[in-house]
Amino acid sequence: MQKSTHPSAPASPARSPVLPRVCLLMLCSAYLQGALVKAFDFPSALAEMAHFGLTPAMPFALLTIVGKLAASVLVISGYKRWMGALFLAVFTLMASLLANRFWELTGSARMPMENSFFEHLGLAGAFLLVAWIDFRASPRGGRAG
Repeated sequence: MQKSTHPSAPASPARSPVLPRVCLLMLCSAYLQGALVKAFDFPSALAEMAHFGLTPAMPFALLTIVGKLAASVLVISGYKRWMGALFLAVFTLMASLLANRFWELTGSARMPMENSFFEHLGLAGAFLLVAWIDFRASPRGGRAG
């Protein structure tokens, strides 16, 4: 099938610069939502850090909020995307190892925790893939812009 070169032919959605940004926004949506919820309910954020044994809670809560917001902005904007994606991948792996320890559970509590662990593993993999693609595409191996 031959491509149309007619000037009024619609552009392919796959070539739209908007589509990748929407996909990256979707990938970061849980991190943006989580950071904003924590920022607007800081006492609950502190309680969550304490629940997971992260003390002192305040620096961990602040790092979580600022890190998730800043890294998401980097990923979505394209500025040092690889760095934001790498942060979110590492953050996701660490948080999942801390919060989704399914191997410690038995019975009906194990399966949902195990599912959550592997879903987060998939998210971390997606962020590592974004980081790898962006790093390779960046001038000088990712050290610029």
